[in-house]
Formats: sequence, C-alpha cells, structure tokens
Amino acid sequence: MAILVTGSAGFIGFHLSLRLLERGDEVVGLDDLNGYYDPALKASRLAILEKHPSYRHAKLDLADRPGVAALFAELKPDAVVNLAAQAGVRYSLESPTTYVDSNVVGFLNILEGCRATQPKHLVFASTSSVYGANGKLPFNVHDGANHPITLYAATKLANEVMAHSYAHLFGIPSTGFRFFTVYGPWGRPDMALFKFTAAILKGEPIDVYGEGKMQRDFTYVGDIVEGLVAAVDRPAQINPAWDPQKPDPATSGVAPWRVLNLGNSTRVELMRYIQVLEEKLGRKATLNLLPMQPGDVARTEADVEETKAALDYAPSTTIEVGVGRFVDWYLDYYAVKA
Repeated sequence: MAILVTGSAGFIGFHLSLRLLERGDEVVGLDDLNGYYDPALKASRLAILEKHPSYRHAKLDLADRPGVAALFAELKPDAVVNLAAQAGVRYSLESPTTYVDSNVVGFLNILEGCRATQPKHLVFASTSSVYGANGKLPFNVHDGANHPITLYAATKLANEVMAHSYAHLFGIPSTGFRFFTVYGPWGRPDMALFKFTAAILKGEPIDVYGEGKMQRDFTYVGDIVEGLVAAVDRPAQINPAWDPQKPDPATSGVAPWRVLNLGNSTRVELMRYIQVLEEKLGRKATLNLLPMQPGDVARTEADVEETKAALDYAPSTTIEVGVGRFVDWYLDYYAVKA
C-alpha cells in the first residue's frame, strides 16, 4: 500500500515507518523537523528511513493547509497514520497555542485530505491522558473520558470526536489509539527514561515527581507499532449493536469509527522503573524526590481486551527487556560507556 505517515521523523512514527517499509509498503513521511527537541536526533532517524527506496519525505508543517492538501492530492494514499502532534503534557501549560495549531488545526487538515482522497483507513494517535480525572482502573474505552485535566489531553480528545464526525459525514473509516507511556530506542529526550539515563551517566541527580509513587503502564514502542500495523489492515466499521439510548463511547452506530487502548496492561511503580534502569546501567541514581506536577495523574493502566479482540494485539515486552534495549541504543548512539 501507499501509506502516509505523519510525524515520521518522530519517535513512534520512525519505528512505524521502518516496520511498514520492511513489510513492503510504500511510505510517504510528513514531518517538519521542528525544534521542540533535538533536531539532530530527528535527522538521524530520517537518514535511516531515506536509505529505503520506498520512502519519500515531505518536510511540511501539519498546519500548512495548502501544503497538506497538495500532498494528499498528489499521493492519494491507501491509508493514513497520523502521529504528528505537539506532544508533552507539561509544555501545554507553557505554550497552549502550539497545541491548538498542531493538534487541532493540523488534524483538521488531515481530515480534509482524507475527505478529498478517501483512503481505506485513517489511524491516528490519541493518548491515555484523555482519561484525565477518571480514577477507575484499568482504563476502559467503554467508560467515559470527558474530564481531561490538561490542554494536551483536550486536543487529543477533540481529535477523537472530530474523526467521528468525518467518519459519519464522509464515510472515512477511522481508528484512534490511546497510547500509554511509550518508551524504547530512539525515544524522545523530553521523556523520563531519556532524561534519567542522561543524568545518571553524568552523575547528576534525577527529578522524581510524585516521590516515585506514581504508577504507569509503560509500553514498549515495538508493541505499539504492532498494534498500529494490525489496525492499518483492519479498517474500523459501524457497530451494528450500538444503542443510541445507551451510546458506547468507544464505537459508533452511525460511523465506521472506534477508539482503542494501546498499552502493556501492567501498572509499574516509577521507583521500580528507575531500579531497572539502574540495573541496566550498572549505576545508582541520586534521587531528588518532588511532589506531583500540575496535569499529572497518580496511576494509569490500560484495559486492552477490546484491542486484543479487534486486532489480535498481544503486548509482550517487559520493562526489563524494553529498558535494556533502550540503554543499549543510548550507549551506542551517544558513544558513552555505562
């Protein structure tokens, strides 16, 4: 297939693009290589992708309406995977307009491109952050997610309902994935594992919020990618059992649309995550214990039963394996010794 992957020089987009290329798809990657984090890391990812003859890159801002429209008109993709977004919970407190431009305006441009070219499937990234103030664990897609506590989460929730409206009006099959704390090789420098590793190797203390008691459903990037690839090949459909008197928030009776969780379905305390990192690095961390930050939640855990049923999804990577792979990559990429 000809697949458009937005955010292809980003963390998850890079891994997905590689996986699609390896299975024989043609991939057009869209990424503006912005400076939210180290552009050199994005350039390194892109250099690997561009070695593949079936990869082509479009350096383009998702909010560039004419540019995105022209790319869709030229490509007429069989499928679209939208991973481009302004990421990060905490940065949304500092630069809210950036999130609206990228995550709302940019996503509208993707929807308009799909409206014009009618791909077989639109797959897009949402986030576990949409569950917000919901304290019922594990997080289930059939429960409501109407109380986001950050603008970042609110923009992602907006993506879900925007996609539903376009799926209904224009028949665009759409699947949104709520990602749970993704980590692994080639990860983002603004995320905890990356920052912890850099600080420990320099002998500097690490900031541990929530005093290390927070629990997260850490999900290895390879497991995320397998879910995405499976979804590309299985377009969302209208749910014939959907009841408008008791509407299921995860599916639709009027549109080929659904939302699914992509997580490891295991809660791990942050201190255990740090202990595994210490073991892999062979060094102890100096901890600077701090209270929780605005926008943080105490616990996350994904219920992935629906994802397993729909996609044969089977997350299998433990944090011991996944953190080890990240450390091996980090030491090699930055040419440092543990």
